[in-house]
Amino acid sequence: MTGFARVNGQHEQCSWLWELKSVNSKGLDIRLRVPTSFDGLEQCVREQTVKALTRGNVTISLTVEWAQASGAFQLNQDILDLVILSIPELEARIPNPSPTSAADVLALRGVIETFEQEVTDQHKTEIQNLILVDFDHAIEALKEMRAKEGARLTTVLVKQLDAISDLTARAKQNASTQPEAIQTRLQNQLRVALNGITEISEDRMAQEIALLVTKADIHEEIDRLISHEQAAQDYLKSCESVGRKLDFLCQEFNREANTLCSKSADVGLTKIGLDLKSYIERFREQIQNIE
Repeated sequence: MTGFARVNGQHEQCSWLWELKSVNSKGLDIRLRVPTSFDGLEQCVREQTVKALTRGNVTISLTVEWAQASGAFQLNQDILDLVILSIPELEARIPNPSPTSAADVLALRGVIETFEQEVTDQHKTEIQNLILVDFDHAIEALKEMRAKEGARLTTVLVKQLDAISDLTARAKQNASTQPEAIQTRLQNQLRVALNGITEISEDRMAQEIALLVTKADIHEEIDRLISHEQAAQDYLKSCESVGRKLDFLCQEFNREANTLCSKSADVGLTKIGLDLKSYIERFREQIQNIE
C-alpha cells in the first residue's frame, strides 16, 4: 500500500499541485490539507479516495499559487501627496537633514499598495473543476504505483506460501509416526516410574496409547492448513481487495500451527510447527502491504 503521486495543473489565474502519499495501515485513514479558499473540495476528494482505495494511511495535499497580474501594485496618490507636502516642514525641523530621494518616499508604508487579484465565482468554480480533474489523475497514478508494489509483493508471498505448503507436507508425513513415538515415550516413562518393580499389562498399555494417540491426532489441523494455503493462493490470484481476508486467514494459520505444536509428541514435528509459525508470521507482516 506504499505509493506516491504528484500532478500539476494550471489556469490563467493560478497553478496548483496535488501530492498524494500512501503508507501501510490496516484500514483507510485519510489526511487532507487544502487551502482555506478551496475547503469546499474536501468532501468530494474524500469521497473519491474512499471509492478508489480501501486500505492505507493516505496523506493528500493541495497547493495553489495565484498568478500576479500587471498592476498588482499601485500608488496611493493621496498619501503620496501628503508625504510630499510634509517633506519641507520636516526638513525645517531636523538639523542637517540628508536629501530626501524618491526611493525614500516610495519606501514609506502606504505609499505603494498591493492588492490581490479578484477572482469571480464563475472563475473559482471553473478552477475547482479543473483541480478535481487533476485529482482524479493523481489518485489513478497512486493506484497504479500501489498495484506495481502489490505485483512485486505477490511474488514474495507465493514463495512464503510454498514454504508453508512444504512444511505442512512434512508435518503430514511425520504425523504417520505419531503413534510409534507416543508408544515409545509412554513405555520409557513407565520404565522410569516403575523402576522394574512390575510390568503393566499389554491391554492397559494399548488403551493408554490409543487415548494419547486420539488426543495427539493432528490430521484435522493438517487438512485445515492445506485448505488455508489453497485459499491464500486463490486470494493472491484475485483482482479484488483481499488484504483483510488474508489478514483473517493468517489468524487461522496461526491457530492450526499452535495446535500442531501443542499436540506434537515428536521433536521433529515440534520443529516443523515452529518453522511454520515463523513463515506464517513473515507472511502476516507482508500482507499488511496488500490492499
